Parts: sequence; structure tokens; C-alpha cells
Amino acid sequence: MDYRKLGPSGAVVTAYCLGTMTFGAEADETASHKLLDDYFAWGGNFIDTADVYSAGKSEEIIGRWLKARPTEARQAIVATKGRFPMGNGPNDIGLSRRHLGQALDDSLRRLGLEQIDLYQMHAWDALTPIEETLRFLDDAVSSGKIGYYGFSNYVGWHIAKASEIAKARGYTRPVTLQPQYSLLARDIELEIVAACQDAGMGLLPWSPLGGGWLTGKYKRDEMPTGATRLGENPNRGSESYAPRNAQERTWAIIGAVEEIARARGVSMAQVALAWTAAQPAVTSVILGARTPEQLADNLSAMKLELSKEEMAMLNEVSAPQPQDYPYGKGGINQRHRKIEGGR
Repeated sequence: MDYRKLGPSGAVVTAYCLGTMTFGAEADETASHKLLDDYFAWGGNFIDTADVYSAGKSEEIIGRWLKARPTEARQAIVATKGRFPMGNGPNDIGLSRRHLGQALDDSLRRLGLEQIDLYQMHAWDALTPIEETLRFLDDAVSSGKIGYYGFSNYVGWHIAKASEIAKARGYTRPVTLQPQYSLLARDIELEIVAACQDAGMGLLPWSPLGGGWLTGKYKRDEMPTGATRLGENPNRGSESYAPRNAQERTWAIIGAVEEIARARGVSMAQVALAWTAAQPAVTSVILGARTPEQLADNLSAMKLELSKEEMAMLNEVSAPQPQDYPYGKGGINQRHRKIEGGR
């Protein structure tokens, strides 16, 4: 397993992280523990969860696994998140000191830990001053309840503002951002990746397989059925079938991934994951496998190094397609200049 630093911190994590959103919902405790066992047997050490996953059940399942396996627990880097509602009251949601204080204590209890390695703000909260959130996180680091903190689903100005305020106030600074990122979803490259690089933060991409699209399981003009995410719900969020199916870019990307996979004798998932893991600033790619077989196939991506030609092919076919200035070609050109000058 490839090891990388957790953003700018001194903590070390594996290049592929086990996501646990399915724990307690699509995977019962026995199946979840099997995935954890297999992941650590492969050499993994990084687990990502959230309090809102299965209303706390995911954290509880992980907590019981950690308690039953002290050797693995000693090596595990555990990340969780807080922000979304865990109750019906007005203070049961958000990034206020009030809510985060309760949410963090509840996550520690469910996980059976004295310290959470990486505590992530699951989304921006426009009602809470960012200074309040950052001060809470700095206090949580100082008290030993968390080792590091990061963000999830923030946009460029959120990242820049939070990082600069933390720096100016002398607070502990964020180490990671967890964004959606894959060959199908590269818009974060327009601004968010640069904001993270400027702040020294690492990326933890979620949905690197585009909700299963990049595995080749979905067919053009053939509505998904069966035990797949879109088979169960074709209108599922940003992964929904109809909008992506209608884009020529989707099928061009899938075709390129399939061509490389066939030539290399590997799965399409491995090609897509290897591309994501090779992107600038990426610390660890979050895997959302449902079965041990899926997990084994996904983890085999760590053995795959794409050639320059293969990377160029994938980069070209999946390039973001901003419509106009400032993210289009003209704006990009104006953000750079030749060192020798001239037009």
C-alpha cells in the first residue's frame, strides 16, 4: 500500500481510504466488519465515516470493530464528520460551538475513542460565523479530543477564508478537504484544488467511481435495474441516470476508461481509481465498496500506474468544460504568463 502524509500534517495514511457510508444500511454489522478486516489485511489504515451515516450506526459498528481488534485499532487513522442534523431541534445541526460540542462527544462515544484523528466539517454553515467554528476546532485540538481537522464539500472561497482566518488568529489550521472528484466530476480543478494547494491542504476525493458509472455497470439508453445504486434509485443525486446519460462527454470518458482497462487487463474501476490517486494534492481516495469482491478489485488499483500516454488520454477526454470567462480558455490564459514576457 502506498503511504502518504495526511495533508501537511505528520500523520501517515494509505492512498486508499475505506469509506463507510453503507455501514448499518446497505451492509449489516457482520458484512461491515468483513470489509474492515479485508481492508486492513491489504495494508490499509484509514477509515472515513460520519455521525449522520445511518444515524450513528456506522460509527457504532466501527467502534465495536476497533474494540475487538486492538492491534488494528492501534494503527487505524479514524476520520468522522459533524454538521448535519442528528435531532429535530434548532441546535441539532450546523457548525456552532453548541452543536459541534455535542456532536463531537457523541462521535467519540460511539467510536469508543478518546481522540478522533481527523474531524471534518461535513458542509459549510452560512448561519455560524466561521470564527466560532475555527475557535471550537482549535480548542478541540488543544483538549486532545481531535488530532486534526478538515472540511468537506467546501468551495474555493470557503477554503481560503477559513484557512486565512485560522492563520491570522494563530489557530490550528485545516489539513484536508473531502470533495467529490472523479473523471466525471472535475469541476473542482477550476478553483477548489488551487485553493487547497495554496492553503497546503490535501484532498480526500469521494465518489471516485462516479457512483458506479466508471465501473462500466451502466449502459447507454438502458435504464439501470437490480442491486446497484442507480438500479435502486435512478434519480440518486448528482449520479442520477438521465442527466449523465444525456451527455456525450459521459460516454466518451467511459469509452476511454474501458479501452485502457481492456489493454492493460484490469478492471475499469482500477483505471478510474488510479487516475484519481495520481492527481495533484490528493492524499487518499475514499472507496465505497459494498462487497469484499468490490473492495479487493478497488484496492488492486494501487498496483496500477498509468502511463503518460494513458493519463493524457484520460485528461483530454474528461477535461472540465466551463462555458465562458473566467473559467474558460480566455480566463485560464490570463492567469498565467511567460517568464520571458511577450504575447
